[in-house]
Amino acid sequence: MAAQRHYDELARQLSAVGAVKRDMARILPHDCPAGSAAVLTLLARYGEMRMSRLAELLAVDMSVTSRHVAHVADRGWIERHPDPADRRSRILRLTDEGRAQIAELNVRTTQLLADRLAGWSDDEVSQLITLMTRLRESFGDCRTTRTPA
Repeated sequence: MAAQRHYDELARQLSAVGAVKRDMARILPHDCPAGSAAVLTLLARYGEMRMSRLAELLAVDMSVTSRHVAHVADRGWIERHPDPADRRSRILRLTDEGRAQIAELNVRTTQLLADRLAGWSDDEVSQLITLMTRLRESFGDCRTTRTPA
């Protein structure tokens, strides 16, 4: 087990991740704030799903999820269809425009990471990916442990 001083330093470093997230949010298109980008990203990763599943993946309540979904739907990036299993529910799915928006987000994010980590070796980036994945799994990330709806 790691020493207490390591956990203290890890806590400080994790709190600094907010600066990384803010930098990443600055490169988003003006009409695609972070919440909208998260909706699109999750639908691209997991496929169509109910709003309740999306709220779970976003780790926010349904009212916040509804606002994000309305925003992306108003821009034509997703479609909402009745759920055949429960007509009161809606199934959310990406449109072609939504897939194009995801492609743009990926280009911007990849370029930012390439710029910021230009001095890192491939091995160092791979180590970071491995360790961040392991950290997320240690916290039981619902996005990696449950099946899409």
